[in-house]
Amino acid sequence: MLTTMAIRAAFGPDANEAGLAGGHGGGSAGSAPAGADLDQPKPLSELPRLARDTTAEDPWPVSVLSQKYHDAVARWPGAWVEGQIVEINTRRAGSAYLTVRDNFEDISVSVMGFRTFAAKARDFRQGDRVVVHGKPDLWVKQTRLSFMADDIRRVGKGDLKEQIEQLRRLLKGEGLFDAENKVPLPEFPQRIGLICAPQARAEGDVITNARLRWPTIEFSVVHAHVQGPQCPPEVVAAIQKLDADPSVDVIIVARGGGSFEDLLGFSDESVVRATADCQTPIVSAIGHEDDWTLIDLAADLRASTPTDAAKRVVPDLVEQEGIVAEARLRIESRIQALVENETRLIEGYANRPSLTQPQTMLDKPQRLVDEAKVRLDISLRRIVDDASLTVEKLQSSLTALSPQSTLERGYAVVQVADGSVAARADAIPDGAKLKVTLKQGALEATKTATLADER
Repeated sequence: MLTTMAIRAAFGPDANEAGLAGGHGGGSAGSAPAGADLDQPKPLSELPRLARDTTAEDPWPVSVLSQKYHDAVARWPGAWVEGQIVEINTRRAGSAYLTVRDNFEDISVSVMGFRTFAAKARDFRQGDRVVVHGKPDLWVKQTRLSFMADDIRRVGKGDLKEQIEQLRRLLKGEGLFDAENKVPLPEFPQRIGLICAPQARAEGDVITNARLRWPTIEFSVVHAHVQGPQCPPEVVAAIQKLDADPSVDVIIVARGGGSFEDLLGFSDESVVRATADCQTPIVSAIGHEDDWTLIDLAADLRASTPTDAAKRVVPDLVEQEGIVAEARLRIESRIQALVENETRLIEGYANRPSLTQPQTMLDKPQRLVDEAKVRLDISLRRIVDDASLTVEKLQSSLTALSPQSTLERGYAVVQVADGSVAARADAIPDGAKLKVTLKQGALEATKTATLADER
């Protein structure tokens, strides 16, 4: 909030008359004291005209003071100012809000503009060095001073965003950000290496939240500058120190929020390369969720805040106890189900007739044997019948073809002396001895003559 001394310093010793003089007429010595009537404000004509005329009994209301400040600031001339954009927010409604910081001092100013200025501001990014033209403006409602701009231009080669983007493309081309190079975090770490600023809030956030989730976790804390020229070498040394410690299971690099310039150290090439070369899993927790640095791309895991890093690095004891309890319930349920199933099987076996009446175990085999005997008997009878029929047929054929059958029909068989059957009468010489076999018995004869064939 502005003061009368500040306005006097800007406008000289006549500031009261020039900027704080009101058009309400002079104040009266007999005015009612402050607080005499709080429900009804005094008319402007009854208020002191100049700041020097106000007293403890006859003060200005805040609204009058703010309006007089506004009127005084409105007389200030416009100016060109140079600095670096640390925050920028352009809106579709045709307005732009910037925070511009001095390039050499840690001093910043709020800049706002509309329409033409907002259209130009859309071409600028955080980190750009610019010159802005405008004039001071005071918002009466909150007595807030800002710089109302109407022009903005880029100057010099201070586009840090572009430099970081070029470095990002270079390191990406070398494979430092490739997913296959990421190391998975241990599920149950025992010791965490923490890199942060001394007495930083980030340190307390990480340690407190980690131990709330996993009380037995231990820490190896290495303090380092987290902004300024000392930041990159100290962070690199801290990473290398913790990476060489075999007891450290995971490393967290933590820093609270800050401006774009404050976080530049974590986009330094040496820091990014040390992070990519780190063999121990490393987590970056730089700034807030919307803040991005190159270390986030090289780290094995990027956390939005230091608190988020603590929650993602260690498991939750309550959650793990719940998982164990649930697993025990599932195991007990499975074992109980197996026991009950086996009990039912045993009871089923015990109640089976084969155990209560063992002789019934032979019923089925006996039936099989009986059925086999019947089938065997039938099969043997069929075989014998078939064989008997075959024998009868052969016997009939043999009987039909037997010489005895011929003899039984009244024929005789004549054999010569050598035993062969005589087939031709003229082949037998007269006087030859013959054997004649009849149906019953045989006789011996002598050939006396050959008779003529009567057929």
